[in-house]
Amino acid sequence: MSGSDSPAARLQALFEGHRLTPTQRRIAHGMVRRAADVPFLSSVELAELAGVSQPSVTRFAVALGFDGYPALRRHLRELAPLEQPADAGVCNEYQQAVEAEIENLRHLAEALADPGPVREAGRLLSRSRPLPVLGLRAAAAQAHGFAYFAAKVHPDVRLLNEGGTVLLDRIDATARAGAGALLCFALPRHPREVVDALAHAKGAGLTVVTVADSAFAPVAKMSDLLLPAAVGTGLAFDTACAPMLLGRVLLEAMCDGLPDAQARLEEFDARAASRGLFVE
Repeated sequence: MSGSDSPAARLQALFEGHRLTPTQRRIAHGMVRRAADVPFLSSVELAELAGVSQPSVTRFAVALGFDGYPALRRHLRELAPLEQPADAGVCNEYQQAVEAEIENLRHLAEALADPGPVREAGRLLSRSRPLPVLGLRAAAAQAHGFAYFAAKVHPDVRLLNEGGTVLLDRIDATARAGAGALLCFALPRHPREVVDALAHAKGAGLTVVTVADSAFAPVAKMSDLLLPAAVGTGLAFDTACAPMLLGRVLLEAMCDGLPDAQARLEEFDARAASRGLFVE
């Protein structure tokens, strides 16, 4: 099955062109995460999955142009008539969290069947001098990991992982220094200052590339190129394997746009060996 014909991709296409409220975006996000199961879920089950009320699910279906949720579910079954997944057996909550992350990675693999958006993002990031990388709160670790590796091949990476009044100053400084793009990692819960920072970056003339948990995340309208990678929500704290992996894929695409990337890596390896930096 191609990425453009996957259940998740069909759902994304269904939602495109509709102005959804934050609650409706939450429902859409939940449906994409469980795309294969959605045609078999009742409105009550979908409401529980998304953490909203059952009437909110009904209003969501109407907003998409259907008479109600049953009509939406019939439409989804007609698009992709599938057998209801068999029960995979009883799993404890830890196993369920792992299985959910595996499913998130499957969705990411389906999305990457069309490599165009990632390649375009890699081109933008490789050409930006300097390259600001933004991630606050839950997304700070993703931004730090990307910036750590990117600095080995990119000549000027600037990590923006602290908020406050100085953040906008630092964005302005990168724009004045010649930056053309900003990479943002945005994960739930989405800090308001990330949305404000992206609006400021766009106002400063930067092209915003965002890795977010959903195409319906609050940062979507502030992003020129948004790359979705779902987070796991089955544990007390969200898990972010798919956003982390997408960050590494972006690094690969960025390296393709940096002709001296391999030479820089070899130079680093030589220096590391001479210093005895790593225990072999």
